[in-house]
Amino acid sequence: MTDTPPELALWAQRLTEALGLPADFVVDIPAVLDLARDAAHGVARPAAPLTTFLAGYAAGLEGGARADVERAIATASALATADPA
Repeated sequence: MTDTPPELALWAQRLTEALGLPADFVVDIPAVLDLARDAAHGVARPAAPLTTFLAGYAAGLEGGARADVERAIATASALATADPA
């Protein structure tokens, strides 16, 4: 996914402000949506919000740097798309 629908970008901005996240915080919406897709298709639909939450929480515990987020997303996506056999 490469394009972010305008309503999602606006929602992310509004939610970021409401949650009191730093003004320079940037969310990689396409990466989050891709992870949600991987979890929904590779595990089960309800796994999408759970997976994105857990990946974000893990990244936050590691410090929340871009590399922490990328690592958490890569780990979760790999697990969600792995052959269960």
